Amino acid sequence: MRENLEHLLTRAVSEASSLEEDLRALFEASRDSNADDEHDPEGATVGFERAQLTATLAAAHHRIADLRDALARHDAGTYGICETCGRPIHPDRLEARPGARTCITCAAKPR
Repeated sequence: MRENLEHLLTRAVSEASSLEEDLRALFEASRDSNADDEHDPEGATVGFERAQLTATLAAAHHRIADLRDALARHDAGTYGICETCGRPIHPDRLEARPGARTCITCAAKPR
């Protein structure tokens, strides 16, 4: 399981790096451009693209934090144990959401 978490973390870090590079390139391109992107009939605005990239990058950083935390729980021997009820988290849930901290039952309870 640890190897899988490490693999997922490596992929997430690589994805975040690529997104950061794309965002940097978008900033540089828009800085050098004089275009009125708000009134461009050809497609999405630079602002929209920037917002979309920023949101995707934030999600990647969140995934990285979740996976690092999951690795720490694995090393502590608590990975796969629901933090709310103390029961095992079903393997299918962990496969779908490797950073899951709660079982399906506890996750479904209103907060």
